[in-house]
Amino acid sequence: MAQRREVMEDGSELRFDHGAPYFTVTNGEVARVVGGWEARGIVAEWKATFACFDLATGKFTDFEKEGTAKKYVGVPAMNSICKSLCLEDGVVAKFGVTVGKMDWLQDRSSWSLASLDGKDLGYFDYVVATDKNIASPAFSGLTGRPPPLDLSSFPRLPTALQDIPVRPCFALMVAFSEPLATVPVHGFSFNNSNSLSWAFCNSSKPGRACVPPNRQSWVLHSTTEYASKVINNIGPRKPSAEALAKVAEELFREFQATGLSIPRPIFLKAHRWGAAFPAIAISGDDKCVWDKSTNLAICGDFCTSPSVEGAVLSATRGVSEILECLRCPSSI
Repeated sequence: MAQRREVMEDGSELRFDHGAPYFTVTNGEVARVVGGWEARGIVAEWKATFACFDLATGKFTDFEKEGTAKKYVGVPAMNSICKSLCLEDGVVAKFGVTVGKMDWLQDRSSWSLASLDGKDLGYFDYVVATDKNIASPAFSGLTGRPPPLDLSSFPRLPTALQDIPVRPCFALMVAFSEPLATVPVHGFSFNNSNSLSWAFCNSSKPGRACVPPNRQSWVLHSTTEYASKVINNIGPRKPSAEALAKVAEELFREFQATGLSIPRPIFLKAHRWGAAFPAIAISGDDKCVWDKSTNLAICGDFCTSPSVEGAVLSATRGVSEILECLRCPSSI
């Protein structure tokens, strides 16, 4: 879950939830966690109306009915949940640090961690890892360094960690000087589009204020096929400003092709999510990868399902395994 802050030429700010636009909950265990967040004001229900837009007919269809699953959003941004977790008692958060190497020290029964630039990060009794590239060659493609975890030293861990297929996505952040009067919903999926999959009115979410108030911000998501084609052409490394500008114009032209009289925006920028959605779940019913012999929990949506709920469920399962060890240290 992420938020992007952009500053206009006049000094005013725009904020976009350019990652997950919202999340739903069906699992009782996750519902209890989210209920606690809601009581603390970290999340709120987004009472949005959704539909589907067919580019072939130029019409909205499949308007959602009342009683569908609640849509939750972080308040005042989707990253508010993570920010709140970092402020919990006993949590020491370090930002701007990438773990580049993980070594299990059998004689100490602990992990030694080092940063990407080789700096010693200390020793730890337990490690919870949430990066799907922790043991993948994809890490090397992005950093030029070997992945932090060498699976050859940990035969109990699943080899699937080396190659978790993903579905990429581009997010288009758009702001208009006035609301889109021809769009009767807060979000909609696309049928028969060559490049767009979803559009969400970001400024309609609770806790989002636009200055001046008549501005309206939207986030559009590309299709996996479009994103894959672009990434195959430009490569896996961070795209140039020129490449992103081209993507932004292509996606916006498709938005205008709806025939909904979409005006030119006052702000337009694309962001690449090269590994937005895991294409598989590697843990099945276990919900996380847990190695009791090394006190290592690997959690994330790639363990369960590509959703916020899947990530929370995986994390709670990992925490349960660690707490069980702490309650019964002789079983470690």
